[in-house]
Amino acid sequence: MELALVLKTSTVLLALGALGGLTMAGMRFAGQPHPPAWLAMLHGVAAAAALTLLLYAAAVTGLPGLALAALILFLLAAAGGAVLNLCYHWKMLALPKWLVVVHAAVAVVGFVLLVIATWAASSHT
Repeated sequence: MELALVLKTSTVLLALGALGGLTMAGMRFAGQPHPPAWLAMLHGVAAAAALTLLLYAAAVTGLPGLALAALILFLLAAAGGAVLNLCYHWKMLALPKWLVVVHAAVAVVGFVLLVIATWAASSHT
């Protein structure tokens, strides 16, 4: 397995997921209580695919420190996303804005760390 390719693929998947996340956050802060289900699912599937790829790479080849830190943050963000989905969205309750912000902030810090790790791994090949 080529680590740089795994990191690049995860970064692209998470960037796509982030576009959905930004769209949903914009909807929430514009007054809509929750996003459309299809958008929430697309966001979650893209992020979960990237997270699964990073977990596999961590188990098989190991990850550089920054990528491992990003993985841990993404796991925390995923937990927050699961709470948003299961405790609020599927019960048709308004998503708490504070939790949307915390979920996004943790994911953004993880994404920045992953981009740095990806760039470092790519420049070594």
